[in-house]
Amino acid sequence: MKILLLSAYDADSHKYWRQQLVANLPEYEWTQLVLPGRYFNWRIRGNSLQWALEQQTVLRAGYDLVIATSMVDLSALKGFVPQLASTPSIVYFHENQFAYPQGQGGHAFLEPKMVNLYSAFAADKLLFNSEYNRQSFLLGVAEFTNKLPEKLPGLVTKLRQKSDRIPVPITLYQQAADGCRKVQGIPQLVWNHRWEYDKGPELLLACVDELQRRNIAFKLHLLGQQFRRIPKALKSLQDKHRHCLGEVGFVTSRSDYEALLGQSDYVLSTADHEFQGLAVGEAIQCGCLPLLPDRLSYPELVGLENCFASAAEQPLSLPQQANAMADKLQFWQTMEQPERLRRWQSMAVRDCHWDYLGAEYRQHIESLISPMVK
Repeated sequence: MKILLLSAYDADSHKYWRQQLVANLPEYEWTQLVLPGRYFNWRIRGNSLQWALEQQTVLRAGYDLVIATSMVDLSALKGFVPQLASTPSIVYFHENQFAYPQGQGGHAFLEPKMVNLYSAFAADKLLFNSEYNRQSFLLGVAEFTNKLPEKLPGLVTKLRQKSDRIPVPITLYQQAADGCRKVQGIPQLVWNHRWEYDKGPELLLACVDELQRRNIAFKLHLLGQQFRRIPKALKSLQDKHRHCLGEVGFVTSRSDYEALLGQSDYVLSTADHEFQGLAVGEAIQCGCLPLLPDRLSYPELVGLENCFASAAEQPLSLPQQANAMADKLQFWQTMEQPERLRRWQSMAVRDCHWDYLGAEYRQHIESLISPMVK
């Protein structure tokens, strides 16, 4: 079976998923087209035109299935390359533009949402990395279409009927922990996210301020990819709380990174944008307990009871959320080890592995094979 795999904005998480798909499903013949994860506004709108101009031979080679990320303008690509029009297709949503946070000082652009919507309508199956991602997409489409001058009856129903959830598998290079550790000495926290506005740096600073106010001893590993512009809150955190920081910055060695996760006790997220939470999932599989807000995809990953109050039900200020996070840390600290282990073992993120998900991925792929191929 020949599969054309398209990744139009091959950022780290997209590459992580794509490479695992190919490596763990060797029974299929894969052809991959990939564009770098940069120039977002051009990339999401221009990928189909760029491929149609540069990759006609590859696109016309004849495939049994197309798997595309939601950044791919699938409807336009099928128009540019008629050979693909009748080929079964899956669109995989790492995120959706209807629930993506607006950039600081930016505007809510229409084009990315339309690419998501047109591609979803053109595909035979939609797969989302979390139920939060799936539901926020469907709700966003419904709210968007309700504002149009002419209604599109049945659209959301059609999209819902062909949609499903299957996470990006989490594969560790080192053996995952057998259980969460009992904290000995100063608890070690890891915050492992991109250093950008959508990962909640202001809330992170508020959390560290609150832990310091309570005289709670801790070490914070401030990890993740950095860019030319570093949020002011992260600069302030380093200046103000340098004494409580451990490792800082991006860990280039994968083995060193996983070893650091393995020695940490808690994983902290303050994100405003998270459709699955790969970095958090990796840390939990390495034995960390969660310090996560009760919104986005986190409740389905670890259970609502294991999250701290944020803005899921009603708006909370940064100090209120930081206070809830500190309460959750102290709650974990006083819990007996058998109960800590039981809770850790119950977290759904433990099942985000190829051992659990491989058969499900195969089932989705095989369901779209044409009778002639079978």
